[in-house]
Amino acid sequence: MLAWMIYLSFAGALVEALLPKGRAGLARGLALVVAAGGLVIAALGFAAGAGNGRVTIVDVPWVSSMGIHYTLAADGISLVLVLLTGLAAVAGVLFSWNIELRVNEFFAFFLALIGGVYGVFLSFDVFLLFVFYEIAIVPKYFLIAIWGSTRREYAAMKLALYSFAGSAMVLIGLLAAYATAGSHSTGLVQLGQAGLPVHFQMWAFPLVFVGFAILAGMWPFHTWAPTGHVAAPTAASMLLAGVVMKLGAYGCLRVAMSLFPHGMDPWGFSFIGIGSWRDVFAVLAVIGIVYGALVALVQSDFKFVIGYSSVSHMGFVLLGLMTLNQIGMTGAVLQMFSHGVLAGLLFAIVGRMVYDRTHTRQLAELERMHLSRRMPFIAGAFVIAGMASMGLPGFSGFVAELQVLAGAWKANPWWTAAAGVGIVVGVAYTWRALQKAFFSDVRPTAEDHPKTGWHDLGAITWPEAAGFSLLCLASLWVGLYPRILLDAIEPAVKTLLAGGGQ
Repeated sequence: MLAWMIYLSFAGALVEALLPKGRAGLARGLALVVAAGGLVIAALGFAAGAGNGRVTIVDVPWVSSMGIHYTLAADGISLVLVLLTGLAAVAGVLFSWNIELRVNEFFAFFLALIGGVYGVFLSFDVFLLFVFYEIAIVPKYFLIAIWGSTRREYAAMKLALYSFAGSAMVLIGLLAAYATAGSHSTGLVQLGQAGLPVHFQMWAFPLVFVGFAILAGMWPFHTWAPTGHVAAPTAASMLLAGVVMKLGAYGCLRVAMSLFPHGMDPWGFSFIGIGSWRDVFAVLAVIGIVYGALVALVQSDFKFVIGYSSVSHMGFVLLGLMTLNQIGMTGAVLQMFSHGVLAGLLFAIVGRMVYDRTHTRQLAELERMHLSRRMPFIAGAFVIAGMASMGLPGFSGFVAELQVLAGAWKANPWWTAAAGVGIVVGVAYTWRALQKAFFSDVRPTAEDHPKTGWHDLGAITWPEAAGFSLLCLASLWVGLYPRILLDAIEPAVKTLLAGGGQ
């Protein structure tokens, strides 16, 4: 059943591309039906497969001479992430309801991206996973370059170059693993059981991990992320932060850590307390947490605040992976889901609800508009989303970050202490943005009115209300009852820790 999410998305993209011009309503409706269909399939698949271990969906020879199979399978980690993708897809369509430029082409690229993401999360053949990974990269470029805003062509090209550079690193590592294993199979399980030499894993692991971590926004390879988020249209920002960055983190876990577990073994020496690639990437993750939060604290562009906050929150995902213990890695996967939902919600509020009405993202201009009085629903929505992003108990972010920090404490207490600084700064940049954008007491002057959007800002539309409700309730549901996802994630993480993905 889950394979139909891929086929439905690509079929929807093809039909959207073939729709005649001027049928914007039909294009929007079709995109919503396709995205909702994917979400329903994801939810049914999750309900049927959570906690049941890895289930093979389809496994047929593709390129038999090279041992390449079209293998789709799902475990608890995959099920959680396809559920996230379904939520992000439906919300992305709802928050793109106002798109007027080449509507059918926009949704064709949108659905093609979604289909590629579904494919990555379900692929259990490294070659097939790489193909879907590349398919997901291409639509990102066009969504930003055609429908973006601030420096859109620069941002689109930067994102594409970073993505393809990371892909090249991954491809080199995978080809080397395929050759070293005897060139019999490209299956994830088969390669994981091939007994790759430790000295080979020591250099292949950092190569493949960094290749994927670039897309996950790991410092210092993160610079494409804020630029891309700011330039992208709202739905593309939601997908970039919500699911595309998760492709990188998923690749780090499913491919790099599963195929090359000994790549994280100690080197036999240490330098300033760093004695393995695990230590290196944990330190980079902590730097990303603190750096992203500090830079978000001083931004003047509202969307850049959310962009750098995504770098900070993705640092928790990478830190959780490097704990190499049950609670930390489970928290990392839960953080992928939580950040996907909450970052998508924040970008929707800033990009669609605020910017499309005020025509500015500058906090200095927004603070003269008294938006809490003029747009109380949007102000309330940002309060909820901001508090959830900060880790307010009752929302998914609290449970996820708590597990990551607990796992990091077991691995190295200093990692937890440093990451805690990022959490404190995260509270500061959220409150600063909230106060400036919605609750400022700065009084507007007469000349401010025409240049800061002092006009009728328009009522909230039903797609905006529906999209907000969907994402907010998803975070709240997981925050109040985290076992619904943890029961699926924990067995899959145990399997990875026990046998490198075997």
